[in-house]
Amino acid sequence: MSKSTMKLSAAALAITFALSAGMPVQAQDAPTADTVVATVNGVEITLGHMLVTRAGLPEQYNELPSTVLWEGVMDQLIQQSVLAHSDGTTESKGIKLALENQRRAMLASEAITKIAEDSIDEAAIKAAYEANYARANMGTEFDASHILVETEEEAQAIEEELKAGGDFAVLAKEKSTGPSGPNGGALGWFGAGMMVEPFQKAVEALKPGEVSAPVQTQFGWHVIKLNDARTKSAPPLEEVRDQIVEQLQKAAVEDAISGLLAKADITRTAPEAIDTAVIDDLELVGN
Repeated sequence: MSKSTMKLSAAALAITFALSAGMPVQAQDAPTADTVVATVNGVEITLGHMLVTRAGLPEQYNELPSTVLWEGVMDQLIQQSVLAHSDGTTESKGIKLALENQRRAMLASEAITKIAEDSIDEAAIKAAYEANYARANMGTEFDASHILVETEEEAQAIEEELKAGGDFAVLAKEKSTGPSGPNGGALGWFGAGMMVEPFQKAVEALKPGEVSAPVQTQFGWHVIKLNDARTKSAPPLEEVRDQIVEQLQKAAVEDAISGLLAKADITRTAPEAIDTAVIDDLELVGN
């Protein structure tokens, strides 16, 4: 059996919204998922079939009028039906297995969605925020400036000028080769890990107002001044709410899966017990 057959290609059944060959359907006051909207050689197509197909359409179809969507989805389902029941078409072993896999995957996805939804409430979100943000040490932020030059000798000369009373910002504008030079060497506020390691370590060793000895990085030689330092404040809850929800849901799903696996009676074939190359032999699921 070919890979293309296994994939149940959606491209071969593309919706042709430009055509409208839909069958007229008698209006109903309160349609349900079981409402029959078409028949093909006696086989029923329900509103539920249309809704599930509609839900799987790409996002760009959301802008289409409902009448166009209706006709397009109807066309697709009717085309699929006549093809599925045409002469010579059989439900091969590969198709049966693919449908089993699809059903398994959809049920698993449904279970994950329920676990994730049930794991979240406002109390859990606030507790996670308090633990990870409000009461946590958010670290220190630094406001620093630097003068970047090519050689250690240049950096040492700048250091001496500063010790003699030179103005840091003026020297940065005159001599720094870095992009911050025109701004007096100002780098603004940054946290731990945002600068290359030698630079970061030098900054963290300074007190506000102090200037470092020359520091070498891959960019050249730096003379660094720490302008100020402050304890990083926690972001507002609403700013990190989505991140907290995602973390809580991920943890809940992982815990649930671990628990289900621990209780399940599972047997599995180890790779060393079989020729694993057989996983590429698609002929085994041929007609």
